[in-house]
Amino acid sequence: MKTIDIQNANVIYGTKAVLNNISWSVRKGERYFILGANGAGKTTLVKILLGYLWPRYGARIRILGEEYGKVNLSELRKRIAWVSPFAHQVTQNPNLTACELVLSGMNSTLSYFHEIKPEEEARAKAVLARLNAEELLHERVQVLSSGEQVKVLIARALMTDPELMILDEPNVYLDVPGREFLLRTIESLANENPDLTLVFITQRIEDILPLFTHGMILKSGGILADGPREEVLTEKNLKQAFDMDLKLIRTESGRFWTVID
Repeated sequence: MKTIDIQNANVIYGTKAVLNNISWSVRKGERYFILGANGAGKTTLVKILLGYLWPRYGARIRILGEEYGKVNLSELRKRIAWVSPFAHQVTQNPNLTACELVLSGMNSTLSYFHEIKPEEEARAKAVLARLNAEELLHERVQVLSSGEQVKVLIARALMTDPELMILDEPNVYLDVPGREFLLRTIESLANENPDLTLVFITQRIEDILPLFTHGMILKSGGILADGPREEVLTEKNLKQAFDMDLKLIRTESGRFWTVID
């Protein structure tokens, strides 16, 4: 079964093609990274996956077997977990607490509009505890550090049993310890949920864990490379993607690092 099936997606802002004839599919249980420099089209693609942006006429988007334009998106989003350090910025509520944001995951919203019941609070606390973050339960999201906010957003994603998890540059604001904690958390989630389809968006090669089975590199709105991880992560592809000379180094752990020539 294809979890994601995008055919002929084009997005144009003014006269600029932000996505250019994208056709891409991901099967159930695959772990995909999407790599690209700033402006490559990663954010636009995420908006399409979540149904927040529609490509031009002629495209077909099917997510979890449901075709966009023929499905209730609010219901479909309950089957999709979205983790992004930018997500909480959508809400205008300066008093939103970590507990409320975590519980909002049950309804695929970014606020919680009901009085919190004791059993709901207990559930939110238990999920935060999995991330060693239960002490954040009653803190306002706006006062949390970037690393703490990402933990809360992961907890929000875990409030349901998602079939698809989209991790949209979750490491962008994190320091090295925070990044490594998050990557270990993602690895644990993948190991605990073999049928969970993961899509991980990044512009950093060192973020790409060995657990990712496939990858796609975007450049200038088009697909530069797509396929099994080992075929996509090559020096040739990375030089083209980032327009610079570099060497690709693989560590014993299976992760990659780059050295600039």
